[in-house]
Amino acid sequence: MIAIVDYGMGNLRSVAKALEAIGEEPRITASADDLRHASHIILPGVGAFGQCAANLRATGLIDALSEEVRDRRKPFLGICVGMQLLFEGSDEGGTDRGLGWFAGMVRRFDPAPDRKVPHMGWNDVEAASDAPMFTGMRNRVFYFVHSYFVDPTDHAGVTATCDYGVAFPAAITAGNIWAVQFHPEKSQQNGLKLLRNFLARV
Repeated sequence: MIAIVDYGMGNLRSVAKALEAIGEEPRITASADDLRHASHIILPGVGAFGQCAANLRATGLIDALSEEVRDRRKPFLGICVGMQLLFEGSDEGGTDRGLGWFAGMVRRFDPAPDRKVPHMGWNDVEAASDAPMFTGMRNRVFYFVHSYFVDPTDHAGVTATCDYGVAFPAAITAGNIWAVQFHPEKSQQNGLKLLRNFLARV
């Protein structure tokens, strides 16, 4: 069972429909018991970091998430703000705290005359040719919608980068944990292939 964490933030149905398109039957849930019985866990996220963090804490699921993902090493995929929440905090609200699974902060893009914020639309990512996340893709073009990006203390887990005035992490991998700044559910065939890779290779 693939659990999509419901904490009131994120395009849950879009993620579910993408998984259904590849033949899966995901469950949108706010139940710790469902997380314990899931084979894979997906944490999507859309909106302000602080509100997402507050909503996630309000569900009471953080301990269950940590137990299933960090202790039991269950396959996990964070999407967009779901990736950002894995870090220590964000500049967005000044003092907003994340889960702290990875060291680093979430920073805002500096706007420029030729570069609007948010970063919205299709963009290429640069990744190692042997990165399992991107196996079987002819190109690596994905759909982004974000004004903030992760700035990790340790870049060892950065699987792919994207350039938007600054080279920022587009994807990270740490064992059973995968996370992406782009939206697989909006990235057509590449996004569906990434989801297949997550289910098959993690």
